[in-house]
This record gives sequence, structure tokens and C-alpha cells, in this order.
Amino acid sequence: MKYYVGHPLQTRGAERYKLQGGKGDGMEFLCVRNGKGLELWISLDRCGDMTRVIYNGKNMGYLSPCGHVSSAHYDRVGLGFLKSFSAGFFTTCGFENVGGPCEDNGEDLPLHGTIGNTPAELLSTEENDDELKIKLVIRDTRIFGRCFLLERTYIVSYKENSFTVDDTVTNVGEFPQHFYLLYHCNMGYPLLTETSEFRVPYSKIWANQELAKNNIDTALEFTPPRQGYQERCYLFDPEENAKDGLVHTGLWSNEAEVGVVFKYKKDELPCLTEWKQMGRRDYVLGIEPGNCYPSPRSQKRENGQLIFLDPDCSNRTAIKFCFVDKKDQFDSEF
Repeated sequence: MKYYVGHPLQTRGAERYKLQGGKGDGMEFLCVRNGKGLELWISLDRCGDMTRVIYNGKNMGYLSPCGHVSSAHYDRVGLGFLKSFSAGFFTTCGFENVGGPCEDNGEDLPLHGTIGNTPAELLSTEENDDELKIKLVIRDTRIFGRCFLLERTYIVSYKENSFTVDDTVTNVGEFPQHFYLLYHCNMGYPLLTETSEFRVPYSKIWANQELAKNNIDTALEFTPPRQGYQERCYLFDPEENAKDGLVHTGLWSNEAEVGVVFKYKKDELPCLTEWKQMGRRDYVLGIEPGNCYPSPRSQKRENGQLIFLDPDCSNRTAIKFCFVDKKDQFDSEF
């Protein structure tokens, strides 16, 4: 291929861009293309999260009414998180809290923690004929308090339409610290419509909200956008796939004829949450692997579900996202 192109970016690679104007002014992104139909936007200002995924020219994620908002505008008080929650293809939640805002053990905790609003440092990009590796570091640190180091590596395939996010979180502080992690993956139109198919093999499903409990038989079904729709969350104990021992979950669009399949180790991310919001403009399916289910940390304390990471210890997680444009390819993953 090298003799056909003048510059590698003619077909694939990574470029760095900066937004101008509005609440996203100054935000930096890496735009990555794999030359096979996959385009990825990584937000360096927001934990190196994946803000946009476009496959075969079709949008795969959900961009909230907030649009792109710089971490400089982040409001950690109460539900202030929602004023800058761009959503995107995925937002990292944690580490001090995953779930609603609360006061726990003398500490005021914001909705879904602060890591998703912490800027990333770009360490390197490494490229060969098979893949592009992007290495980032995010420092969730403070004096006299929590000190976590998140080392994030993206592996973008040049051979197939897939990418992997590989994270290692290390407690570089002096004391054990609360540690909660959830990947808030947000599927949007045209991947998500009322005819889309959500696959999640599971051994158990339950809900903590009355509305969700009363509609649990329709947990995997979708409707057209509805005015006044109230969000619902369903919790799963996912089953591992017999072929590779990994959890497989994903969404297929019968209208756009594209789909995505998540693959990851259950022992790394044992909990899977579905967030279903079928509202007008707020139309999104959250597929959310985590080391916990979303609930305020004070509730976790009451239920004896606290999780800690000890000093000098690390926690590794990896999720592979595979994109397909054939229904039989999607079905074969389940």
C-alpha cells in the first residue's frame, strides 16, 4: 500500500485537533482513522474518553444536548455533572464514586466521580502494519488524599474494524482508597432506534427502581422517542461466552445495518448495567460494564459493598469493541 499514497494520513493514522468557540473552546482531540471504515475521536481534555465513533459513515454513539464541554466548566456539586456530560461513545466513571451524589463518611461525592472530567496526558503513538497504539496517562491525585494513576492504552486495529481500551489503575498513594470503575458506554442514533436489537446473555436480571421493576419484561426492547420518558436501569449478571470465556454484549441496528459487540473478562468487570432513556432528544442506550453497579457510595457502605485499592496495587481492565456491517457476523458473536 505504501507506494500508492503520498502521506500515511491519506488512508489512516491519528491527527490532533483543537476546538474553537463555546464551552468546548480549547478542547483537544485525537482523530483516528483505521482505513477500513472506522473513525474515532479521543478527548484529551476528558480522561482520554472516546467522544465519537463513526463506522462506515454512520454515528455509533450518543452526543448529549451539552455537546462538547471543556473540563474547565465541570461542576462537581450535586447533579452538576449533567451540565457537562457530553456522554459520547463512552465516559469513564469513578474512582471515588459510581452512582448518585451523596455524603459518605464526611466526604461530599459527586455523581459518577471526577475521573471523567480529568485531563489526560498524551505519552506516545506507536504504529505498525497491524495496529496503532495510543498511550495516555491520567493523574487523579491530590496532596493529603487520593492518588491514582490511570495508564490508558488504545489499540486500534488496521486489519479489522475494532479497537481496545486497556486500562491500568494504580494506587500511588500512602493509604488504601475507595475504588469504583464503570465504563458509561452510550449508544445513539442511527445505531439505536426502536428496531435495534440488544444482546446480553445473562443468568440474572433485576432492577432497583420501581418503574424499572414494573417494566422488566421489556428491558431489552426499545420504543420511538417519547415525551416525558423516565429513565430505567437494569442490572445483569452476565454470562461468559462458551467460545472464548469472555462476556459478549452489543447492539445491532436493523435500519442502519451496523452493529457493535463488546468483549471483556468478567473477572475484571463483573457487573453490567443497562441505562435506557427513550426520551425526545435524550434518546440513548447505556451499556455499562463495571466493577460495581451504579449506586451512591453511602448505599454501598450500608450494603457492605465497598471496594478498595491498596497502596502500590494495580487494577487492570480491557474492553474490545468490534464493529460489523453484516447481521450474520453480529449473530455469530452470541
